[in-house]
Amino acid sequence: MRLHITGASGYLGSELVRLRPDASTERVEIRDAQAVDELLGRVQPEVVIHTAYRQEGATAHAVNVEGTEHVARAAARVGARLVHLSTDVVFDGRKGLPYVEEDEPSPVSEYGRTKAEGERRVAAAHPGALIVRTSLIVGGAQPSKHELAAGRPGTWFTNELRSPVHVTDLATALLELAELDIAGPLNVAGADDVSRAELAALVAQRPVATAEAPPTRPLDCRLDSSRAQALIRTRLRGVREVLA
Repeated sequence: MRLHITGASGYLGSELVRLRPDASTERVEIRDAQAVDELLGRVQPEVVIHTAYRQEGATAHAVNVEGTEHVARAAARVGARLVHLSTDVVFDGRKGLPYVEEDEPSPVSEYGRTKAEGERRVAAAHPGALIVRTSLIVGGAQPSKHELAAGRPGTWFTNELRSPVHVTDLATALLELAELDIAGPLNVAGADDVSRAELAALVAQRPVATAEAPPTRPLDCRLDSSRAQALIRTRLRGVREVLA
């Protein structure tokens, strides 16, 4: 499987490269549609795993929306399968139950809005693409930004619920899913649903300061990943096991 990874220097991307060191990782400015077309036309990948994104800042919309659309269109032109990484915060967290693939996005944060729009553009440009919604990523050789933050003073929300996933579990699952003929949204997250406060305490191995999140934030964004787990051999471990 000729594989190209976008965002290969990022936290998830670098784990994918560790597992698949033969993958193409050549960097390209994904906001430049012509540059993306030229790269994928030259590399001719069978699969593209698109992990590049911006959490915030002036370029977030251009990267998460226009850049993602450029990658999707270029992948479709060369006949490559596309696995696009999205996020649980395309939801507002008001459902009161874990989200399933059929739930419609309802973002309340700017990041969530850009990722939801990115999903929409991927589906339009590359109908065969797999859109993977995941949660907070932890574990690995280097601490994630969530683990680094937990080591610093701060207050952690008790009512902001997520389904954190180990970076190796997620990367291995993506490589398995890349070889399956499935399309559309798919939840791929960890088996444990925890609050941001519990996650911080697990990482720090000590009690942390807690509070309730303001209602303007995405709150209960738990993901039901049972559909993905039934498709793959990789066990999507819960964060309590991962950080024990």
